[in-house]
Amino acid sequence: MTQVKARFIQGVFKFEGAGLTTPVKLGPSATYKVPGDKRAQIIYVRAGNSVDELVYLTLLRDGQVIRYFPLGAKQSLHVPLAVNEDVFPESLLEITVAAPKGTAGVVVVDLGLLEVD
Repeated sequence: MTQVKARFIQGVFKFEGAGLTTPVKLGPSATYKVPGDKRAQIIYVRAGNSVDELVYLTLLRDGQVIRYFPLGAKQSLHVPLAVNEDVFPESLLEITVAAPKGTAGVVVVDLGLLEVD
């Protein structure tokens, strides 16, 4: 029988922008490694932006961008993902942020995953 468990990447992350074409890492708590005997599916992303500038989050799988999530100035978003592709065992998911150079602020992130046997 297939077992499904909810997993999350969540947090309030401080950042300093390095430019809109230069995403920066949010830190180790903004990552998730799929266990070797599981696969995962991303089901939603909620995020908020504290600054007066457009910023965007990138979701990376093994260092490659798989999704972009733009966040307007002092805005938030909720994206229920209709396309739930499998993320394979041992894959590393990571969230980064890009903002205008020198922009300092906070993003709030809540990314929901399903871990499947």
